[in-house]
Amino acid sequence: MADTIPRRRSRQGESRPKVVQFSLTEEEFDEVSTAAARSGLARGAFAAEVTLAAVRGAELKVGSPLREALAELISAAGLVRRVGTNLNQAVARLNSTGQRGDDLLPATQFCVRVIRRLDEAAEQLRRSIP
Repeated sequence: MADTIPRRRSRQGESRPKVVQFSLTEEEFDEVSTAAARSGLARGAFAAEVTLAAVRGAELKVGSPLREALAELISAAGLVRRVGTNLNQAVARLNSTGQRGDDLLPATQFCVRVIRRLDEAAEQLRRSIP
């Protein structure tokens, strides 16, 4: 029940039909993967945004508070789905047997952690909006 990497955001409205490929070492791949996850983007979208920012001479705002808040909310949404499933299974066992299983307490504790994380992300987003 550990925290997971944030899920990808919805696709953008405009498609990108052209493909650019490049190779990375394991270390470079890990760095790109970490940076993409931190910014709430898929690796390909992250690479495209970084490349376009460099070509255009613009600074990529990967670490912007709004982007970080978005990544947190995406991650929290995934955790909420997981906790709902876990809690539903634990309660179903309680309802069918009349006894609480070993998974009920960890599922409720995980639920509390997810709610706190969601509250923190919402607060971060609230502070980021002017």
